[in-house]
Amino acid sequence: MEIIEIVGYFGALIIGLVLGLIGGGGSILTVPVLVYLLAINPVLATAYSLFVVGFASLVGAVRNIQKGLVDFKTATVFAIPAFITVYGTRKYLVPALPDHFFTISNFEVTKDVGIMIFFAIIMLLASFSMIKSKKEKTTKEQLAEEQEVKFNYGLILLEGLVVGVITGIVGAGGGFLIIPALVLLAKLPMKKAVATSLLIIAVKSLIGFLGDVQNLSIDWVFLGIFTGLSAVGIFIGIWLNNYIDGKKLKKGFGWFVLIMGIYIIYKEIV
Repeated sequence: MEIIEIVGYFGALIIGLVLGLIGGGGSILTVPVLVYLLAINPVLATAYSLFVVGFASLVGAVRNIQKGLVDFKTATVFAIPAFITVYGTRKYLVPALPDHFFTISNFEVTKDVGIMIFFAIIMLLASFSMIKSKKEKTTKEQLAEEQEVKFNYGLILLEGLVVGVITGIVGAGGGFLIIPALVLLAKLPMKKAVATSLLIIAVKSLIGFLGDVQNLSIDWVFLGIFTGLSAVGIFIGIWLNNYIDGKKLKKGFGWFVLIMGIYIIYKEIV
């Protein structure tokens, strides 16, 4: 086993560690680790990422269900359009993408390059949501958030379609899009929005992965080892949460994701 491969498996542990510490966002490192350290094709890497993201989110969702933080009605309304779209994206849209998009001068934009650049753009957007500090809500605002939820089904459908397509193409959870939608469209308090988003991400990611099982040759042994290492990292991160405030690390991780996104764009273009 080469050193870079060992680093790649160690990366799986780090992904879980970050997820356990900050509660989300760490899974966005899965695709870069798989592509650049373990030399896996971007299309297959995004499929594997969906499974890892889905499993990790399910672990977090179970813990939040035990704490009574998950709003099941809201999760169901948001998850249905999202998982239908993500499944359709993985089953039909991604395989239908052409191997060659276009050529500018001597630079050829292939399917793999296009996916990685699009993924890097999503990383940049996610990093901004992590870096941006949120002001504390007043008691009045918190009480207002506890009002009975009235769903805007049109906007929820649109949000589900957008998140489903993005998740399907890049294999990321899309929590930075789902959480604001839960707060704005379903009026959930932030803590419940974060908890509920994990259940939505788990369901749509794992169902999206089913679309890949029918199209791609999955190395189940490798995927099991990689996911297992991530799970170990999650529990280490949860344990470290007793001694380290994960929220304080989130902004620093956001800057790291920003740098990674810029690096991926540079690497793919230059």
